[in-house]
Amino acid sequence: MYKVLLVDDEILVREAISAKIQWEQLGFELAGDCENGKEAIAFLEATPVDVVLTDIYMPYVDGMGLSKYIYENMPQTTIIIFSGYGDFDYAKQAIQYKVAEYILKPVTAKELSQVLTRIKGKLDGERRKEEKLDELTKVYHNYTKNESLIVSRILSRLVMGTQAVETSLQEMEEFGIFVEGDVYRVAAIDIDVYSGLYEIDDELKKESALMSFVVENISNEIVNNYKAGLAYRDSDNRVCILFFTDRAKKFVWEVSSICREIKDTVFQVMKLSVSMGIGISVNKLENLSRSYESATKILKYRYTKGSGVIFDCEEPQPVENPMELERNLKDIVSAVRESDEELLKDILNHIEERLKSGYVTRSRAVAYLQQVLGVLHETVYATNENFKLQDSDVSGITEARSLVEAMKLIKNYAKAGMNAVSAAGYSSGELQAIRAMDYIKENYSDPALSLNQICNYLNISTSRFSSIFKEATGKTFMEVLTSVRMERAKQLLRQTSLKNYEIAEKVGFSDPHYFSIAFKKMTGRTPKEYARET
Repeated sequence: MYKVLLVDDEILVREAISAKIQWEQLGFELAGDCENGKEAIAFLEATPVDVVLTDIYMPYVDGMGLSKYIYENMPQTTIIIFSGYGDFDYAKQAIQYKVAEYILKPVTAKELSQVLTRIKGKLDGERRKEEKLDELTKVYHNYTKNESLIVSRILSRLVMGTQAVETSLQEMEEFGIFVEGDVYRVAAIDIDVYSGLYEIDDELKKESALMSFVVENISNEIVNNYKAGLAYRDSDNRVCILFFTDRAKKFVWEVSSICREIKDTVFQVMKLSVSMGIGISVNKLENLSRSYESATKILKYRYTKGSGVIFDCEEPQPVENPMELERNLKDIVSAVRESDEELLKDILNHIEERLKSGYVTRSRAVAYLQQVLGVLHETVYATNENFKLQDSDVSGITEARSLVEAMKLIKNYAKAGMNAVSAAGYSSGELQAIRAMDYIKENYSDPALSLNQICNYLNISTSRFSSIFKEATGKTFMEVLTSVRMERAKQLLRQTSLKNYEIAEKVGFSDPHYFSIAFKKMTGRTPKEYARET
């Protein structure tokens, strides 16, 4: 059972929720209820719970203050917020404090039960994950005390060339391990989620050693089945494999086949994607470091290739054609000048596929993509001087963790550029009308929104604005504003159970009675009639 604390300043709400929710059937126990955040904090300090269900507006300490306290002091506690206000500013704060659910009053027992069921699923998943990690930790601690760790360290020194070959071989023979063959290769395995391709939190960093331990065990089992070598972990928790054989003709095919089996098995067992680099073949143990270095170096191409890829240093690599990339830049210029958005999309997709198919380092890919960004800006700017290239646009490309992520930024910038080119084709009056429409859609909920306010924003006289706005839209400013407000009101009436006065406030009416009159005038029905009939 997961423990729940209910917090609301209205006793009738607390009593209703306490009575109507089938707590035990849902897997929960109502540990207590409090009438404000201050009382709830005192309760939590004495009796920790798994879930806190809280209102926003309460005396002394409100729901946001309580959420902040829980976020900073009890991060394992899940927060559910309910409120009669759908204000997005509160939703943004809720996101900041890792609130799991944000629901609007009035909330039904069915709706709250569905939310609690989702929360239970997440808590069950986290509990299973913790149990799995506890089990792995016990096995891992045993591992660090046994000979496998010692052997891994010996192999790491042998492969990296930091210890004399004879010394390493003698040390391994003491454990009954013999490395003999005519050909040697080293493969390096990286768990993608712990690599630079992803941004990971402290929790994942703690898991990395445990996950590497499991990958090592899977790799060793498969390699032993083929009697093809030894798997071990180096000092950075990277799993490596030392392959050796006296069957040189079959060696290349066999190593690739084993690596594919390891990659597939790790995913099946652990649902983890791994990338592998297979180093060059060497004939002497003294040259193992060359194979290791080539294996780790080729893994750097994951920026363009993506995750879950096996790189083989002995496979032929395509020859780059710099002239093709130069042609792409010229094609971008043509597509922008011709306002051909589809052609521009095709060119950018081609660039992405070209970089993926080749062996392009991160630094070269980033440098080229910044050229693409520069060409887009220069070409669009020649048509519309309002189109900017911000520092954040450039740094976004530099900081992107993969080619796919960088290309998304490029494509978004290109789309903005094409919009700027299209906008440049309008008359100044049409552009003012477009800007006015955008402003209305963003600020319709402000009861004080007026013709003077929008004219100040556009830096234009009211008479001039009224003329160009009516010409562009066929309607007056007030007609458009009322229309936008009523469409939003219809949406809220269809999709929420908010009261009329709450909807009136959300769509910019300070007087609920006037809102009802305006709504009926436009739709022929009162808000209540509309909600009942839709």
